[in-house]
Order: sequence, then structure tokens, then C-alpha cells
Amino acid sequence: MKTRPLGKSGINLPILSFGASSLGAEFRSVALDEVMLSTKTAIDLGMNFIDTSPFYGRGMSEVMLGLGLKGIPRDKYLLGSKLGRYSDRHFDFSAKRVEESVHISLQRMGTDYLDVMLLHDVEFVPLPQIWEETLPAVLKLKEQGKVRAVGFSCYPLKTFHTVLDHVEDHIDCVLGYNRYTLQNTTFVDDLLPRLEAKGIGAMNAGPFSARLLTNAPLPEWLKEPEEVKAAARAAAKHCEDRGVDIAQLALQFSCEHPGLATTIAGSANPANIRKWAEWLEQPIDRNLLAEVLAIFAPVKNSGHLEGLPENN
Repeated sequence: MKTRPLGKSGINLPILSFGASSLGAEFRSVALDEVMLSTKTAIDLGMNFIDTSPFYGRGMSEVMLGLGLKGIPRDKYLLGSKLGRYSDRHFDFSAKRVEESVHISLQRMGTDYLDVMLLHDVEFVPLPQIWEETLPAVLKLKEQGKVRAVGFSCYPLKTFHTVLDHVEDHIDCVLGYNRYTLQNTTFVDDLLPRLEAKGIGAMNAGPFSARLLTNAPLPEWLKEPEEVKAAARAAAKHCEDRGVDIAQLALQFSCEHPGLATTIAGSANPANIRKWAEWLEQPIDRNLLAEVLAIFAPVKNSGHLEGLPENN
């Protein structure tokens, strides 16, 4: 698996990383043997950066991941988690909770340090707390060697820029999700130049855009506009008619951009993980890509609102 540097952090990440949200039974029940095999398969195939959060499965993802990592030497993988978001309604970015959260995450996963720590979905709280209270507390943990690289994640572009105005000289990376896909490229178009100018690493999650860019039935909780869903169904059918799974094209597209340190995709199915690695070994079909991008052109970069109204 090819790697790229995470900004100026000194950490190199695989172009495709393993998202562990599924290990927390976020989407279906998961057996322990699936967890063990999925984690080992990802690491064996070079997806050795693992991304999780106490929000995923309300702690279950970290617990299960800790079990899946048992017996694997710590130098064989890179580990990232998050803090601040603990459920759909529970957000706590206080300095007191920072230390507690990191301590619990380390204990759950059986490690004494994290390679990446992100402030999770900061758009759900008044933003001044992030740079006035939360980030200084996390930077203290970095000084103590408990985390190597620090950053934040969110969805609204306005939130990215507002927070960066205050923290861009102090963080190592940011993570955006569903914002560098076949349908939405705002993470690269709008944010990447600013990040590169400061040496801040860019991590991309959600290449399949919450199943939008797959052949799976769309989940009821998917927030994208109806016209985006219709375009996605048309693009999937077009790919199918050409003998290609749209998910393959989506993954290849997201992982190809040289300015993104990594793209994160998650599954508790080892077969999916092996399939993704195989897809990345194949050349992208440029003609098909152009045709699919043309299908999405009328709805390109259409998204949804997330977080507090003032942060959108």
C-alpha cells in the first residue's frame, strides 16, 4: 500500500486506511471473530492506520478494536481516535473531559499513546470553546507523549475555516468526510490550498458517502438532497452497464488525489477489505470516470446542513 505524509507531522499514512466504526456495531451486529479477522486483514494489506472514536458504538468500537489488536505488535499499526462527541446528543469538549476521554480510549485499546487525536464534529458546539479550552488541553497531552498528532473533524466548510483561523498554527491535521467523492470535491477545492500552505495534513473519510456511491440500498438517515440521490442511482446504473461497481470507481477516485494523506473506509467484513485493496491495484477507467462526473455535474458539491445553524 502506498503511503503519503500527514502534513509536517512526521507520520506517513497509507492512501487507504481502516475505519473501525463498523466494529462498534454501528450498522449491524458484529461477531468477535469478524472483528479480529477484519483488523488483521486490514493491517496485513497495508491499511495500517486505524481510525476510531468513542462515539462509534458508544465506546464499543474502541473496546472491540482493542480485542482485535491483541497480539499485534504496536509498531505494526498507527492508531487514531477522537474526543468530544459521545452520542448523537452528548458533546463535551471541556478540558476536564479531554484528559478523561483520552485515558479511557487508551485503556480500551490497550495502548499508551495514539498517533492521531481529533476533536470530533466540532460544528455541534459554540466554536470558541474549541480554541480557548479544548485544543490547549489536547496539546498538553501531546507534550506528554500520549498523542503524536492533533487536529479536528467537521462537515461544514464555514466551520473548517472559522476554527482554522484560530488553530492553524497549532494543529497537525484535519479530517473531512463525504467531501472528496465523485459527487462532492469541496474538501480539495476549498480547503486543501489553505492546509498545504500551513503544512497541515488532510485526511478524507467516506469515499462511498454513506452508501450513496454504492449499489446498496440508501439508508433512511442519509441527509443528501433527493436530486443527489437520484443522480447517484443513475451513476450506479451507468457503471453497472459498463461492468463496474460504482464503489470501485468511488474508492479509486478518492484515494488517487496526491494532496490527501489518506482516505478512510470502514467495514467489519474482511472480504470487503480485501476487495478494496484489489481495486486500488487496478487502473482507474478514465472514460467511465468522465462519464460519471458528467452525471453528477448538475448536483456537484450539493450537501446538507450539519451542527449548529451558526456554524453552517
